[in-house]
Amino acid sequence: MTTVLITGASRGIGKASAKLFAEAGWNLLLVARNDKALSALAEELSYTGRSINYKSIDLSNPSDISSNIQCLLDEGDYPSVLINNAGVAWTGELLSMPLESWQWVIQMNLTSIFQVCAAVVPSMRDKGGLIINVSSHASKNAFPQWGAYCTTKAALASFTKCIAEEERLNGIRACTLTIGSVDSTLWDTDTVHSDFDRKAMLSVESAASALLYLAEQPSSQVVEDLTLMPTSGAF
Repeated sequence: MTTVLITGASRGIGKASAKLFAEAGWNLLLVARNDKALSALAEELSYTGRSINYKSIDLSNPSDISSNIQCLLDEGDYPSVLINNAGVAWTGELLSMPLESWQWVIQMNLTSIFQVCAAVVPSMRDKGGLIINVSSHASKNAFPQWGAYCTTKAALASFTKCIAEEERLNGIRACTLTIGSVDSTLWDTDTVHSDFDRKAMLSVESAASALLYLAEQPSSQVVEDLTLMPTSGAF
């Protein structure tokens, strides 16, 4: 059986992906802060007959990550695919941004991904594996009021390329899903303020389908980056 580890799995793209992967026959390792939501999701997906293990981990706290990821790995199958989906945003003038908010965005969108990879990838080296990092078209463009988000996503794209090169001889591939605006719970958070038309955005299900497509590529090939945009373009 193939196993996928998904971060940010309790809502949005992560939750939609958990459902789609389970229905496609994958076993699940799920990470999010909300233990109650993870438990409810595992119960909801019990009809699939898949093995579902989960762990409540606060990815904004660097000291919480490594040991808790290892506990999760010890409870279930080691993953052949890792999806780093969890992420945050903060809107406002870049140089007026409080330092603690800057550091929070950097931790969530970049450093936590480094930490999760450091905890998971060694377990993949015997049999090979795939890392999928959920990125954004903000990695390639500059948007006013979204400076920290753009910066972290650009860095994540570079991180993905670097880890792909370093782990190539270990049979581990790495790629990005670069997506435009998705109608997810990101827009409901206290740190994001916008008046975009959410009806014109991509659905979380379409992003999940793209992740499954990347995950199901044969080990002999890799889609290094898949860009998925709403037909309305960039907002």
